[in-house]
Amino acid sequence: MVEYGNGVGEVAGRTGGGAGAGGGSMDVGAAFGQFVSNATDTLATTPPEILLIGLLVVVLGLIMFKRAF
Repeated sequence: MVEYGNGVGEVAGRTGGGAGAGGGSMDVGAAFGQFVSNATDTLATTPPEILLIGLLVVVLGLIMFKRAF
């Protein structure tokens, strides 16, 4: 690659620098909003039985954590 003048600008076919595959900057607010949206969608589409089991596991874990300390 160096003989073609791309020694620093490209690394194995990718452009150097930047963040991510697109080379753009990361928007933290948009990433957090997407995280909340995905979590809400996951909870909304999870069957009630699974949610109840998850709640039971969390409560039992907190009880065990309280007894350990």
